[in-house]
Amino acid sequence: MKTVLKKFFNRRDPAPDRLGVREEPLRPERSFVAIGDVHGRADLLREIDGLVSASCAEWPVVFLGDYVDRGEESREVLELLMSVPSDREPPVTCLMGNHERMLLDFLDRPEQAGPRWLRNGGLQTLAGFGIAPPMRERPGGEALCELRERLSQAMGGEMIAWLRARPLTWSSGNVWAVHAAADPDLPMAEQTADTLLWGHAAFHRQPRADGQWVVHGHTVVAEPQARAGRVAVDTGAYATGRLSAALITRDGAAFLQTGRD
Repeated sequence: MKTVLKKFFNRRDPAPDRLGVREEPLRPERSFVAIGDVHGRADLLREIDGLVSASCAEWPVVFLGDYVDRGEESREVLELLMSVPSDREPPVTCLMGNHERMLLDFLDRPEQAGPRWLRNGGLQTLAGFGIAPPMRERPGGEALCELRERLSQAMGGEMIAWLRARPLTWSSGNVWAVHAAADPDLPMAEQTADTLLWGHAAFHRQPRADGQWVVHGHTVVAEPQARAGRVAVDTGAYATGRLSAALITRDGAAFLQTGRD
């Protein structure tokens, strides 16, 4: 795990001025909070909620996806997020992440999508719902279908419907919240679901030229950061204990983080 995180932490973005792109200031219509990948850490979700409530309780909140997998409390995380009233003011928006997509793909196509999901944190999600892992390291189709039925029953129709309804983007002014990335050569309204959920090869290398900022999770960084038209908020909470939130205003971006004194 440390090797994987080190690889992500060593990534460097090119400076926008060296690429001939003028970095526009953040201009949200209203100040808001964006919270990075929770990944089954209900304890950190409660902690960041307390920090946000103490600092900016009247701001809209956007969760950037990846609520499940890797951590052991996926069920509790989903229940906490679902308990927020849909008509709450200020609103709370929960975007879809690629791990929600993998879970839904497993429910829809267990034999085809199951192995990938299990390799990428699905085992922890099963445990969070009280479901024992498959007996074999590489379970066959029958075992995967049985797992699918047990997980579907444990989750229930309301939770599954809630996951399916998660939007892919949220925006305010020139700031867009997405899970993973955006193609810098395409307008934000024309991004594909695959790019928004899984990333894009040019996203971390090429700043946008249209003055739009992208707030995202998915890619682990050592510290949350705002530069080159991107605000990165995923600090690997499930492994580091540091769940981060970006406070986006017209004055710039500031950050809150769990696990800090």
